Order: sequence, then structure tokens, then C-alpha cells
Amino acid sequence: QVQLAESGGGLVQAGGSRRLSCTASGRTFSAYAMGWFRQASGKEREFAAAISWNGRSTRYADSVKGRFAISRDNAKNTVYLQMNSLKPEDTAVYYCAAARRRYSSDSDDEYDYWGQGTQVTVSE
Repeated sequence: QVQLAESGGGLVQAGGSRRLSCTASGRTFSAYAMGWFRQASGKEREFAAAISWNGRSTRYADSVKGRFAISRDNAKNTVYLQMNSLKPEDTAVYYCAAARRRYSSDSDDEYDYWGQGTQVTVSE
């Protein structure tokens, strides 16, 4: 069992930056691929970014590519999402997820554990 806790959400102006963190419980964090998903009010949850177990492989949704960067520190059981050049359309609840596989996926069906989410609001 893995428990995930996100932090770092809040209110930010358009064009600004924010870094989200997700810390996992347990001793096998490095065995999991990790992902960030987001859900805007009234919309379905969508993929944002994901990273392989060793951090060497990443993937991004087209909507965030070039602006967001995912990284991980296995020694700290933490995955990060650095968000730059934020836009109002990035406003959403951001969820961290862990998959019992080494390589990342952009499908939420592949993820086994989810955090509670953290709200990011981008004002114009």
C-alpha cells in the first residue's frame, strides 16, 4: 500500500510559476512510475505528466509540454511538478498517482494509488 500526499497548490498569477510536490509513504517508491493528472471544475480528469521509476523517461500532455517539468527524488520518496508560464486554463485540482510498473503511462487506468489532490488556481 502506498499513500500519497500532494502539496504546493495555491493561487498564482498568469505567467507565474508553481512547484507541486508529492510525497509517498512506504519503502518501495523507486519501484513505481509516477504521474500527475489534473481535473478542472466540470471536466474529466486528464493526464499532465509522468515519469519512469528511475527518472530517465518522462512524458507530457501536449497542453503542458515545454512549460511543465516532472522530476523525482527517490531518496526523498518525492515527485515534483514544476509549472512555469501558467495560464488560467491550467486551473485545476492536481493529483499525484503511482503505478506498479517501471515505465510511465498517460492513462489513469494504469495507476494504482492516488493522492487527495491539491488545488492550483491561475488568475488572469
